[in-house]
Amino acid sequence: MAFQMQAGPPRSKQDNSEALMWQQGGYGVLDSGVHSGATTGAHSIRDEEMDDGSLLFDLDSQGYSGFTTDQVDEMNAELNVTRSQRVRAAMFPETLDEGVEIPSTQFDPSVPTAVQRLAEPAQMLKHAVVNIINYQDDADLATRAIPELIKLLNDEDQVIVSNAAMMVHQLSKKEAARHAIMSNPQLIAALVRAISSSNDLDTTKGAVGTLHNLSHHRQGLLAIFKSGGIPALVKLLSSPVETVLFYGITTLHNLLLHQDGSKMAVRLAGGLQKMVSLLCKNNVKFLAIVTDCLQILAYGNQESKLIILASQGPIELVRIMRSYDYEKLLWTTSRVLKVLSVCGSNKPAIVEAGGMQALSLHLGHPSQRLVLNCLWTLRNLSDAATKVDGLEGLLQGLVNSLSSEDGNIVTCAAGILSNLTCNNQQNKVVVCQMNGIEALVRTVRAAGDREEITEPAVCALRHLTSRHPVSEMGQNAIRLSYGIPVVVKLMQPPSRWPLIKAVIGLIRNLALCPANHAPLREHGAIARLVHLLMRAYQDSQRRTSVSSGGSTALYPDGVRMEEIVEGTVGALHILARESHNRAQIRGMNVISIFVQLLYHELENVQRVAAGVLCELASDKEGADMIEREGATTTLTELLHSRNEGVATYAAAILFRMSEDKSSDYKKRLSMELSNSLFDRESMWGHEMGGPPPDFQDMLNPDTVFDSPVFSGPNPPTLSAYRGFGDAGVMDFNFDGMDMDSYDDVPPQPPSDGNQDAAWYDTDL
Repeated sequence: MAFQMQAGPPRSKQDNSEALMWQQGGYGVLDSGVHSGATTGAHSIRDEEMDDGSLLFDLDSQGYSGFTTDQVDEMNAELNVTRSQRVRAAMFPETLDEGVEIPSTQFDPSVPTAVQRLAEPAQMLKHAVVNIINYQDDADLATRAIPELIKLLNDEDQVIVSNAAMMVHQLSKKEAARHAIMSNPQLIAALVRAISSSNDLDTTKGAVGTLHNLSHHRQGLLAIFKSGGIPALVKLLSSPVETVLFYGITTLHNLLLHQDGSKMAVRLAGGLQKMVSLLCKNNVKFLAIVTDCLQILAYGNQESKLIILASQGPIELVRIMRSYDYEKLLWTTSRVLKVLSVCGSNKPAIVEAGGMQALSLHLGHPSQRLVLNCLWTLRNLSDAATKVDGLEGLLQGLVNSLSSEDGNIVTCAAGILSNLTCNNQQNKVVVCQMNGIEALVRTVRAAGDREEITEPAVCALRHLTSRHPVSEMGQNAIRLSYGIPVVVKLMQPPSRWPLIKAVIGLIRNLALCPANHAPLREHGAIARLVHLLMRAYQDSQRRTSVSSGGSTALYPDGVRMEEIVEGTVGALHILARESHNRAQIRGMNVISIFVQLLYHELENVQRVAAGVLCELASDKEGADMIEREGATTTLTELLHSRNEGVATYAAAILFRMSEDKSSDYKKRLSMELSNSLFDRESMWGHEMGGPPPDFQDMLNPDTVFDSPVFSGPNPPTLSAYRGFGDAGVMDFNFDGMDMDSYDDVPPQPPSDGNQDAAWYDTDL
């Protein structure tokens, strides 16, 4: 046999002579076992030492003159003798005698020999054959033993039952026996009876351990379900023994995951109450399984959610979120809270238990799935947490989350900020101080046309720019962050009406800051508002005619065009405080629409129309244009309006229009105003506390945005948004209306007691 020592140097001029010697059987070496079959065995075995024919032992050409012919023969003989031992050592090492030394033929440790390469697959084949033999043996044994085991499990002697249960448990640990067991309904029924009727711990352990092993197979799950195993398993959840609890809850978990009908069976057996009581345990892996079971049972089932609430589940779940750091447990618990957070009864209970603060602890966690579930839950809870204090940490986390590259995280963070800044001055101040406005502007700019992000972000900006001590700082911050062109652009297609409504409200708040008037005008805000006003006014007239004909008018994206009319006119009202803006409005042929809106059936629309006309009447040109539109008669009638705002604005407009009129006209107007004031004083009465309340009191501070509810696997879309107001859609409510007093007009209109009034004055 050839004995490989090392690779020889490249052949040169000796190649021809060496080839000749090869043909003549030369090289001065006796039969090496390479070119002759005289001393070889099977060729496939010999190849272990001959990986490359060019690496032959060559005494002459490679300079190994120290080896004699006898030595080479001795080495070849030794390798031939140990060949079978080398094969046996590689493939069947257990058959070798101890202490036997076998020479190695591997000279390069990085290159295994052929036999070594065959060793692993040979071992696998051997084990497979053995397993097949054992599998058949296990199956035969279980098949023969099952009838007797059934009898033993039904015996009256509890010791016999216990031994039988343990024997079945041992059998169930082997796959072949498991299949035999799960194919026998009588045996499984006997195990279930043993669990239900026996108080012996060993019996219970053996029986439930067997069911646990069977639950890893669909056939086993079906057999357990059909045998009535779920009530017995639920009963075991009261056991003080950890092993029994583990087997019981994991088997139920497998049933809930993979067996149809299991959820209802667990609910009927009282499983929810038992599982909630287990939340006080401190084994994190056990708790992870329990909470996942609760999530499966509560998802889409209102009755289950109420049972969890009645069992004090929210308190325990919040405690888990606050107390542990095991990621899987936190994730499964956050999923339960997410499902419960869409329940109107559970929502305040979670908030009261400190759920907002507990969930906020994990917003910086490296687990993306945990962060998302916490955010979705916070978003669902946020409309019930507008009055909660101590959320500074949460607000900071939300502002930081706005810079995430995950669109779902940004969507949730913007929505939560929108709700938490609703009618909560403290939260507004905190977000402004955390540079939240700048972060929201960046978010809107980066979101492009993704309205599921831009809409809540714009609503949050609207809240932050009104009705809190540093609102003016917020109004300036948007301008300094170059946000005005971004915001104005959102009033153009492809933006949908809900987003446009929110933008209109934000622009109105920005207009409260005089420094924003010029940038808003330069970026086309006034022109865009007028365009939207004309479009909405024409569309509302068409819808009115359709409705009068008996047909039902449908609203685009759930937005009434009257709301757009009211919003745009309200924003133009604030912008008209500046002289250049008034000049641009006068030149856009929109005054006729303002005058027509004085006849509108909605008093809110009448009020904002009268307000913008009041501002335009500050200039002689504007007053003349209003008079030419024939507004005098209508304004005189509106002096007697029951809406205080409408009457006050009408009086101011008439007063300004009369500045260049005759003394007789002024006298008649004065008498009309006096009669109007007399009627109004009678209407208010002294019990009202004197003069009418300020226009700011028209706000409804308790009106909040009802957060979109979400408990499924995917983030919510824009259509999932809900709010207060008509048809359950997001209402168009600004965060405030800090209207300054005019120097030369009567006081601002008071409240008319209408809770839906001034939709632009309330939070989202």
